[in-house]
Amino acid sequence: MPRLTRSESQARTRAELLTTARDLFLTDGYAATSLEKVAETAGYSKGAVYSNFRGKKELCLEVLDLIHSTKFEEVATLLSEERADLEALLVRLQDWAEKTLGDVGWTMLEFEFIAATRHDPDVRAALTSTLGLAHGTVVTLLNSLTATAGVRLPLSAEDAARSVLGLGVGLGIQRALDPTVSARIVIDNLRVLLRSGSPLPDSGASVRAGQ
Repeated sequence: MPRLTRSESQARTRAELLTTARDLFLTDGYAATSLEKVAETAGYSKGAVYSNFRGKKELCLEVLDLIHSTKFEEVATLLSEERADLEALLVRLQDWAEKTLGDVGWTMLEFEFIAATRHDPDVRAALTSTLGLAHGTVVTLLNSLTATAGVRLPLSAEDAARSVLGLGVGLGIQRALDPTVSARIVIDNLRVLLRSGSPLPDSGASVRAGQ
């Protein structure tokens, strides 16, 4: 095996520290996970952590970015898959929501981190940016659904996306506490939005999702 270059070695060290931090944050939470524990578990010195991350806040932000990116990619994959009709896509979204919304480790980590860093303007700015990306993902989802259904929503895609996103976040908290709560309500909300839409000109569409 060829020897790694310095930049390749640094990139591998950073990736291993990030993966280890993600696992520890998700299992133990933000407060209970120290940089020393991350370094020890990953098999590196504490100095290696500080040479890659400015501190614990930045490390957790990158962990959350990694998780969010994975979730966004999952939704993008759902939208890119060949689909026969609207209901088939909604069923796939339902399956994704049941597996994703209310994931205990991710949900609790996010809210613990927000509470612990609520007075840090840099962290708030970073989290606000992530929220914007989530909003954009939902807008893309809604545009795909309305195009498939051939309808125009009764409100703007931006406002509808905030409604769906807010519902998803709130439901995620409930499901983290009580996993028996179904994520079906999010998909049902999408169905209601689509049913209340008006057919696009010349589309000839009539939305009857779930009926």
